[in-house]
Amino acid sequence: MKVLIAEDEPDSLQLLQIMIGKWGYETVPAPDGVEAWEALQQEDAPRLALLDIMMPRMDGLEVCRRAKEIPSPVPVYVIMLTAKTLPKEIVSGLEAGADDYLIKPFDPSELRARIKVGERILELQTNLAERVRQLEEALSSVKQLQGLLPICSYCKKIRDDQNYWEQVESYIARHSEAQFSHGICPDCYAQFVTPDIEKLKSMKQEEEGAKPKSE
Repeated sequence: MKVLIAEDEPDSLQLLQIMIGKWGYETVPAPDGVEAWEALQQEDAPRLALLDIMMPRMDGLEVCRRAKEIPSPVPVYVIMLTAKTLPKEIVSGLEAGADDYLIKPFDPSELRARIKVGERILELQTNLAERVRQLEEALSSVKQLQGLLPICSYCKKIRDDQNYWEQVESYIARHSEAQFSHGICPDCYAQFVTPDIEKLKSMKQEEEGAKPKSE
């Protein structure tokens, strides 16, 4: 995973590059806010950014605001770096859209832990975005029945656009993702099935009555 490191102090920038590179990440250095913003606009932009608040040409707060406005299903994860411990400075970073912050000087193990948290959150957001994409594709592929359907008042067949009459279930199956499982409702069972059963019973009794009795 690419990690943007925006830091205007050359020694700190180099140290962060070496340290984060050893942890297995690809680093993208930026010595000021403008270069950081340009890096975040690239097609293969870093997914996680360490932004120092105080930088020349464009401060980290402005970079963070702009980065969060980039249309993306998975926005860049921003960790603000600040040497100030005043609550208002931290609040300013969070209000700009930062996901996390670290106060300088910080322990390398804490930085690594914060990056790991960001990586896990990005993975979750990526999986969620993929599920949403799949759902949108599924919804877009579903055909919907619209308008008036000419239906026979006797046999209940539907007339299609080619003036061909077909069973309701056949028509709906062709125009939607619906599948049918046939059954018999209680009213139809009483009206159609029960008389047939009674008729079969009667016929069976007549056949048995007509058989000659054995001596």
